Amino acid sequence: MNLAGKTALITGGGSGLGHAMAETFAAAGATVWVCDTDEKLIDVLNGSSPRIFGVVADAGSEADVDRLYERVLASTDNRLDILINNAGIAGPNGPLEALQLSDWEATLRVNLLSTFLCSRRALEVMKRQRRGSIVNLSSSAGTYGYPLRTPYASAKWAIVGLTKSLAMEVGDYGIRVNAICPGSVSGPRMDRVIAAEAKTRGVAEQLVRDQLVSQTSLKCFVDAQDIAQMALFICSDSGARISGQALAVDGHTESLSHID
Repeated sequence: MNLAGKTALITGGGSGLGHAMAETFAAAGATVWVCDTDEKLIDVLNGSSPRIFGVVADAGSEADVDRLYERVLASTDNRLDILINNAGIAGPNGPLEALQLSDWEATLRVNLLSTFLCSRRALEVMKRQRRGSIVNLSSSAGTYGYPLRTPYASAKWAIVGLTKSLAMEVGDYGIRVNAICPGSVSGPRMDRVIAAEAKTRGVAEQLVRDQLVSQTSLKCFVDAQDIAQMALFICSDSGARISGQALAVDGHTESLSHID
């Protein structure tokens, strides 16, 4: 799974899954560009590897995305081999009727609109090259109903529909489009998600954690590196015939419902 000579762009890559993918792709020989809204995280990335270059940008802003692509393409002789649409937020917890419009819109902007904006610019390049790989981060919540998390689930279901439709549009150009559907990924972000859900439901955080684990066949959370390795596989020549797929890396989620 060698990416030598390839150029990749990863959105929301300052921490978590995006950071893990950036390090994994760089180790496989790719030149990796990363955007994130957190300037401090970008500063850390810029000092972490000679193959990783960070840019402060909001993937959900059309103006920021245009500036990001101008910088990336200027440094790569107008070439881009891989786009990882990873930018995302958890969104609010609560019953639908209690949600604020601004929270709903923010969740869809960061999780879904960013994928549209970044893919649109990438396709300008990849169609000319007649090759490329786009990976969109969905979720187990993109294949199951997720009570009290409707904005997040709606965005992640939309990502799967976008992925399958776009794969059909661009296959003739040698461009592959896939989605990865992570389950519960260990780390600070999942800790915050669990805390928010526990507060909304009025239960202990450990109960939420235990229920999430119990809803998988392997009875475990996954690790960021599990997701990074799947992304590496489908972006490498080893995954050259994989397109239009929503690939679960989740220990086999059986349900996202909960019983108090």
